[in-house]
Amino acid sequence: MKRQHFLVLSLPAQGHINPTLQLAKNLARAGARATFVTTVCGLNRMNNLPRQDGLFYSSFSDGYDDNTWINSTKHKDYFNDLKENGQKNLKTLIRKFSDEGHPVTFLVYTILLPWVAVVAREVHVPSAFLVIQCGTAFAIYHHLFNSTNGVYSNSVSDITVLPSFPVEFPELPLFSCNDIPTIVLPNHPHSSVMIPILREHIQNLENDPNSCVLINSFEALEENSMRVIDKMRIFSIGPLVPSAFSDGNDPKDRSFGCELFDKSEKNYHPWLDSKPEGSVVYVSFGSLAVLKREQEEEILRGLLDSERPFLWVRRKGEEEEEENFEYDDVVDEKLGLIVPWCSQMEVLFHKSIGCFVTHCGWNSTLESMVSGVPIVGCPQFSDQTTNAKMVEEVWGIGVRANKEVEGIVKREELKRCLGILMENGEKGEEIKRNVKKLSELAMEAVKIGGSSHDNLKKFIEGL
Repeated sequence: MKRQHFLVLSLPAQGHINPTLQLAKNLARAGARATFVTTVCGLNRMNNLPRQDGLFYSSFSDGYDDNTWINSTKHKDYFNDLKENGQKNLKTLIRKFSDEGHPVTFLVYTILLPWVAVVAREVHVPSAFLVIQCGTAFAIYHHLFNSTNGVYSNSVSDITVLPSFPVEFPELPLFSCNDIPTIVLPNHPHSSVMIPILREHIQNLENDPNSCVLINSFEALEENSMRVIDKMRIFSIGPLVPSAFSDGNDPKDRSFGCELFDKSEKNYHPWLDSKPEGSVVYVSFGSLAVLKREQEEEILRGLLDSERPFLWVRRKGEEEEEENFEYDDVVDEKLGLIVPWCSQMEVLFHKSIGCFVTHCGWNSTLESMVSGVPIVGCPQFSDQTTNAKMVEEVWGIGVRANKEVEGIVKREELKRCLGILMENGEKGEEIKRNVKKLSELAMEAVKIGGSSHDNLKKFIEGL
């Protein structure tokens, strides 16, 4: 039998690429032909492309091959152009593979590419939506956008009325407007783009009698959340993290690959090696969020006041060029190290790490969970608020830092949270036990016979 050929599509954002590329690697490892596809500009920007049998790379034009849209185009206009150009050029790419003797048999697409499902139907190829957020976030989107009783199900794009709160799901706590993804709140800057995209996703899935959803999660973690969604084939296939840190099938697979940012010039490994076990606070807010200057200063002062060693992955903001302020100048390297980039999985698995101060992006949340590292959640936007809610109230693997009215986590609050996780109090010890248990369950899920391993196998064999 001719092996399946998957096109796995993602836009070139680091948080989207990591799980999507990892899925492509897993599909290739399972015996399929997997081609990771992104925009022309995106593929040109990627460094250190992973090489593996059965894994290939390709691209399609979004009309902005020189990346000019970042400075000249509004996000809403870009996504309209992306849809128009992407549909046409993806069809051309599919024909090209067929002409070369590698016909595409399945399309997998992520959250910003709902139009891929339409292309799939037009070329008579099945498709699946890869949810790179948690299953609970997807359940919330389904609740809001389904055609039966979803409050956002109509075609009006300019939504100004909040859905009724709280949102309730069986066996989960109530979700207030502070707990659901910010991108579905009418007053959020990105909602005018994201609400139509999410509505399109749910409508595409409802209109497909063989709709398929892949979720970067695992059954023992989110079984209740995924159970509330009817009439869709849902496969939890996560955590989608490098094999060396999960199933162990490929010890060489130690990073996601395709980094979009320059690597750190500082060698942080000897510094981590010099610290006692469980003593270091690791701080990172992901690849998208740029923190306000005031928030960065509060984090720095909170870290210094806590008098615990810390490794902070800090991306410079635009204001910094004008103000010429260097945080390194006030940090003694014996206590703290500030770097622009690190290999996050390797850091989280280092014995010196005691907790993770994070924006609670889903990738970082899962990676911390797999590593058995407790979380201080400081969510910024999108699904991060939902993840922080689950981290603290459902899974019990961390604490959510409280913000002041102006949206800033103050130094005293950060110090309080670090005290809970880094000292030997009753609550901190319970959190450590919880995250250790979930780490073990995550590992079990992706190994042979585990739920995620078997779900991926069922998904491939059922095509």
